[in-house]
Amino acid sequence: MPTFVLEWLNLLLRWTHVIAGILWIGDSFLFMWMDRSLEPASRPRDGAVVGELWMVHSGGFYEVVKRKVLAPGEMPRHLHWFMWEAYTTWISGFFLLGVVYYLGGGVYLVDRSVANLGVGTAVALSLAVLVTGYLVYDLLWRSPLASRPALGGLISFGLLTAATWGLTHLFSGRAAFVHVGALLGTIMVANVAQHIIPAQRKMIAATRAGQPADATLGERAKRRSIHNHYATLPVLIAMLSSHFPMTYGHPRAWLVLTLLMLFGVAAKYVMNFRGRSNRWVLAGGLAALVAVIALTAQVPSAAPAGPDLAGAAPVSFAEAHAIIERRCVTCHARKPTNPSFPEPPSGIVFEDPRRIHELAGRIMVRAVVTKTMPRGNLTGMTEEERRTLGAWIAQGARLDDAPPRP
Repeated sequence: MPTFVLEWLNLLLRWTHVIAGILWIGDSFLFMWMDRSLEPASRPRDGAVVGELWMVHSGGFYEVVKRKVLAPGEMPRHLHWFMWEAYTTWISGFFLLGVVYYLGGGVYLVDRSVANLGVGTAVALSLAVLVTGYLVYDLLWRSPLASRPALGGLISFGLLTAATWGLTHLFSGRAAFVHVGALLGTIMVANVAQHIIPAQRKMIAATRAGQPADATLGERAKRRSIHNHYATLPVLIAMLSSHFPMTYGHPRAWLVLTLLMLFGVAAKYVMNFRGRSNRWVLAGGLAALVAVIALTAQVPSAAPAGPDLAGAAPVSFAEAHAIIERRCVTCHARKPTNPSFPEPPSGIVFEDPRRIHELAGRIMVRAVVTKTMPRGNLTGMTEEERRTLGAWIAQGARLDDAPPRP
């Protein structure tokens, strides 16, 4: 497929995915907040009323009344559904996964220093993870564990942690993080399509037929909805942290992401029960955040030559530049020779010595500390080259022997 077409697909799909995701997650936040804010009915009301809520927004007042079920004859003329946001988010996300990670020779998906996988094998494993992950989750929550949500939640998070560990040992760090988010997103949209919406349709069908609706259908659907709600922040964390090499490039990336997701779950709990939340959940979430900050702060000690790069033998710019020319400029040039990149990634070009000097800090993080560049180590940068490059940067990234600006 022409790179021009891929670029536009990437842009349009990403745009659609972000907008739909905002709508879906926004709906989840709003409805959970309304559930937690319901008050007993202030006056006698007909039907199976659970509670009521008054809101003010944009110059108007809104009265919300929640019913557990609708009695025969109570079916409104217009009933608003909330499902297309979920479906659009997942469909656009899946195609975006294909455009970014499956096409283009697997540049973003495969890292042969992690696992020696062919692109076809990696794509097959990616699809298998999404399908198998949901099936395992669904079987778990169809089992008797569904009646013990605390234990079921603990086991589910343990399985997610195991999947995170496995993915970081299959794919590139960035791809692993995105796949954890994609796995959670697949579980969430399958909950909507396989449990929440079918339960609502059955309840409505009973009401239209003049029969009492089964309230247990709504209760089971609500359980899956709560699962989706608590997965929202872990999904966002998994997707966004993939842009930060200090997370996905860490030697224990699986632990970094697990701690971040744990913090996300705790933060969502505190948001839901503000003022009434269990302080131990808040303490645990903060402890997870502090732990992951401390963990990522230790990354420099894992650099190829340890923390004393500045004390290594002096490295000239010519030596560092030769490494950058061999390993980096195939992508980071005004006209990249790597066919996977019609334009230099992030607009970064390493053809001017002064620009290399300005970006020395980022080069240290990506090429030396986290080893997330070159992407998938496609150009085969060696550990010795990383040490040399790191030493030049640690010694001040000097340009004493750089050619004069033309």
